[in-house]
Amino acid sequence: MDSYESNIPENENQAASPAEPAVAETESVHNAQTPFADSSCVMEQTVSKDAQEAAPAKKKGKAGKVLKTVLCSVLILALVAGSCIATAWIINDRWEARMDLMSANFYNRIHALQEQIADSAADTGNSVSGTPNVTVDGSLTPGQVYAANVKSVVMIYNRSGAATSTGSGFVLTADGYVVTNYHVVEGASQLTVTMHNGKEYTAKMVGGDSANDVALLKVEATDLQAVKIGSSTALIVGDQVVAIGNPLGELTSTLTVGYISAKERNVSTDGMAINMIQTDAAINSGNSGGPLFNMKGEVIGITTAKYSGTSSSGASIEGIGFAIPIDDVYDMLSDLKEFGYVTGAYLGVSVSDTDSEAASYFGFPVGAYVREAVEGYCAHKAGIQAKDIIVNLGGYDVGSVSDLTRILRKFEAGQTTTITVYRSGREVTLSITLDAKPQETQPQAEPSNSQGSTGQGGIGDWFSQIAPFFGGGNG
Repeated sequence: MDSYESNIPENENQAASPAEPAVAETESVHNAQTPFADSSCVMEQTVSKDAQEAAPAKKKGKAGKVLKTVLCSVLILALVAGSCIATAWIINDRWEARMDLMSANFYNRIHALQEQIADSAADTGNSVSGTPNVTVDGSLTPGQVYAANVKSVVMIYNRSGAATSTGSGFVLTADGYVVTNYHVVEGASQLTVTMHNGKEYTAKMVGGDSANDVALLKVEATDLQAVKIGSSTALIVGDQVVAIGNPLGELTSTLTVGYISAKERNVSTDGMAINMIQTDAAINSGNSGGPLFNMKGEVIGITTAKYSGTSSSGASIEGIGFAIPIDDVYDMLSDLKEFGYVTGAYLGVSVSDTDSEAASYFGFPVGAYVREAVEGYCAHKAGIQAKDIIVNLGGYDVGSVSDLTRILRKFEAGQTTTITVYRSGREVTLSITLDAKPQETQPQAEPSNSQGSTGQGGIGDWFSQIAPFFGGGNG
């Protein structure tokens, strides 16, 4: 103890100024080298109160920086989120506006389409499914052809004494000219034309031609819906066609649809051989004189007759109908309108088709077989004889009666030309001056059969057997 105290300077406490703060004393104690510095014992150091308060101040500064960082992050996130929300709102608003516009356009189109369907159904025959007005190639549907033309198709009543028969016809001009078959109006004492709306008109016969089975009537009316005339020459086998008529005289305004089965069929009706279009569109009694339309809604034929019943073998006959090509008779309608009969060149012969099978077998040509050259007419004067086969007229080859009929239309009465006939194994060419067709006299044309010089069986026999089942009279 004495030794320890002697080691402490006596003036140590005096050296310290009594005015110095306690902190300085404490710091000197801490800074002084103690005699126990190298001791293994640890002496607890005394920290002043001010020092204790200074330490947490540093921690508070770090916490402030963290808080600022957090606040900045939150602010940035808030700004980003706000920007995203604003952008999303703008995009959504624009999208909703676009959708509203698209919806309005869609409903406008639906409304326009509904109106189009309604108008088309009324005016052009569109179905409720909205079938387009025309197809890609410009054709109409059967329903559209019907809707566009049904008002032009009429029913014709032929009253002859106590008997009444019916047929069909079509309006050729808006001022009341009506076309039909000659056999529909033949022998009539009174003719009545009934329109699609049920209105009836008394009709007068303007003119007719029995050889071509065509007639022209006139009713006193205006603003009628007339048909459009097409071209039968342009038809090909397989073309779709539409017939409108009044089958049985009861089923008015009936539509039937079919196809062109064949062209240039030489068909006999009431002893007359006429060039015909064959179709499988249903044609029944009462359809005669009605129009046959192509798919552009144009008249390309006059429905005339059909095969019906059974053949000689007992087979049923179905789907064989015929129409007169409009190209064969259209020019005649002008003659009927102006003169009341068909004008033009006239030979004065009774002819029939040769049998192609017999011609091939016996080695003679096909053409118009002369059954009789009527005395006093140009054919007889030129030297044409019965049993001749007319094979050429004026440089045009003749292969059938219909060929001869068409070729004659190329010439005028009084014109001189040449005519070539096959006679006794050789061809003979004669000069002929054509006559004018008589107003009352109609040329006779008969179907080929076993009684002619070419009657060797085959197709001629088939035709003569099936001809009795050929529809005539009322169609």
